[in-house]
Amino acid sequence: MQGTTARSSRWAWRTDTHSVSSFQLLTPTRRKEQCPIHSTSHSPVPDSAQALTPVDVLVVGAGPAGSAAAKMLAAAGHRVLMIDQAPLGRDKICGDALIPDAHHALRRLGVLDSVMAQAEGASHVACIGPSGGRIDVPGALAVLPRQVLDEILARAAMAAGASFQQARFEAPLLNSDGRVCGARLKFGDQVVEQAARWVLLATGAVPKALQAAGMCLRQTPSGVALRGYVHAPSMVGKITALEVAWSYAVRPGYGWIFPAPNGHFNIGAGVSDSYGGGKKSKDVNLRKLFDAFVAAYPPAAQLMREGKLVGELKGAPLRCTLAGATFTRPGLMVVGEAAGSTYDFTGEGIGKAMQTAMLAADAILAHPQSDADARTQYEAGLAALAPTYRLYERANRVNAFPWLTDLLIWRAKKSERLLRRMSGVLEETSNPGNLLSFKGIYRLFTE
Repeated sequence: MQGTTARSSRWAWRTDTHSVSSFQLLTPTRRKEQCPIHSTSHSPVPDSAQALTPVDVLVVGAGPAGSAAAKMLAAAGHRVLMIDQAPLGRDKICGDALIPDAHHALRRLGVLDSVMAQAEGASHVACIGPSGGRIDVPGALAVLPRQVLDEILARAAMAAGASFQQARFEAPLLNSDGRVCGARLKFGDQVVEQAARWVLLATGAVPKALQAAGMCLRQTPSGVALRGYVHAPSMVGKITALEVAWSYAVRPGYGWIFPAPNGHFNIGAGVSDSYGGGKKSKDVNLRKLFDAFVAAYPPAAQLMREGKLVGELKGAPLRCTLAGATFTRPGLMVVGEAAGSTYDFTGEGIGKAMQTAMLAADAILAHPQSDADARTQYEAGLAALAPTYRLYERANRVNAFPWLTDLLIWRAKKSERLLRRMSGVLEETSNPGNLLSFKGIYRLFTE
């Protein structure tokens, strides 16, 4: 990362949050001509020379997905403009865990070393059942707050040649054939029309950008979560794994404590499949869920007692299982959590957000002259991931039946083979749903 100093100097622990897709819903603008660019105000847009020049790709959202696509496309010579409503270095509500799929994506993007230089590494995920049993599942893991991770990725995209502007997406521009050919962007009080050969929506879990672009199939979230940061130097060395705990107090959810750099810990609780059949959200009180987790899990109680909460506890929606959005339309692709890239059951999504974005970038690079072929390749890439998402959705039953966690932990302590299968779930070489199928439960007693 450009300008990176020692790890400790990177921690401002800002608590402000923004959403790139928090804007007024507008009707897409249709143009007969090839999307000319003009400003609706006569005053100049600050630092907007790139914004007023046609680009090959407009990336909406500067999180992991948006930055991953921007970096790949810019490195290949495309003119890329990446926008976000928030400035670089903004906070993002997340568990911050980097599991093996995130490591693979970061390695492909060439930023793994920069990330790991600032992250808190870990070698195990600790699964804790409601009866207190624990099994440590090995894997390549790390924790780095999104405030830092996202800036590393965005600056890597900029170093590859992408431009960044702080602006708000309002609506797509359409040509006479109905193809998306840019977007209306808001810079402060001024609206400009930005022409682009492609628009990539990487706007996260909030659905407003999807709605504005006509891509939203479900407004309600797939899950919800609450997290906070706690500074607790006395707990360093006591919590070294990524701890995930299940209990009847938080069913059908779970809680976590992840060790972050410099004596900080990411602590939270979440519920997936919280959208009541996709029609309306359940009444999930996240603060009560969090308090129940702290009361039920002694290390969480100790952390909150000995540490100091940094900022506020903050909640956020999740979009899971590659559901809830149309993935493409002519001139536009939806990537990352906007496309539902977060895993059900675990709530992990950083790695898959980047992976979906890189699939989109690969498709654009492979078919520079064919919109249809690029869209077909991207949708085929997502379809190849869909079976794994369905297995994670099946595995989500463990959150509703915590006794299954006790059973898994009890058997994993006695079976090296089962422990390897659990590690394979982290590495994506084993199917999580198979652990909890009828056949899988039978094998728990026979292996």
